[in-house]
Amino acid sequence: MKIKPKNCKVCKEQFTPKRATTEIVCSFSCSLEWAKIQKEKKQADKLKQVRKEVKELKEKLKTKKDYEKELQTVVNKFIRLRDKDKPCISCDKPLLNKFDAGHFYPAGSYKNLRFNEDNIHGQCVACNQHRHGNLLEYRPRLIKRIGQERLDELDRLRTIPAHFMIDELKKMKSEYLEKIRKLK
Repeated sequence: MKIKPKNCKVCKEQFTPKRATTEIVCSFSCSLEWAKIQKEKKQADKLKQVRKEVKELKEKLKTKKDYEKELQTVVNKFIRLRDKDKPCISCDKPLLNKFDAGHFYPAGSYKNLRFNEDNIHGQCVACNQHRHGNLLEYRPRLIKRIGQERLDELDRLRTIPAHFMIDELKKMKSEYLEKIRKLK
């Protein structure tokens, strides 16, 4: 039986195996290099597996508060993309590079409205952080932006307690990530 020539896995040179058809390298030096490559690959695979396990463990250890923080970050990103070409909801100044996603009803006091899009709008840092939301100016502009009916609904919803479960938070996060993809 005639042995067919092969290309070396390391140097890519063509060679004819001497003893068996399972040879994959042409020389001793290529054999050493191949062993080194395989060892590095095995270590990389092991590292990948460890990272995967750490990620899974972190996911298991997350609290509801962690999921709420993640969702708030994603919702704020969506609001910033949605409102990037609109003026500040409180002072009508153009929103420049850095602006906040300001809540009409504060997220800390009205947890049920924390992720409600009608309650969150692009707001300059000065109004949101230095003027505590500038709510006296926020309300009339909010009516212009979303209408009286939706504001009345927001007023009604603020009195209804809402408790989000972790599954709901995960679902909302994936929905907002999809909305962000569409806006980009």
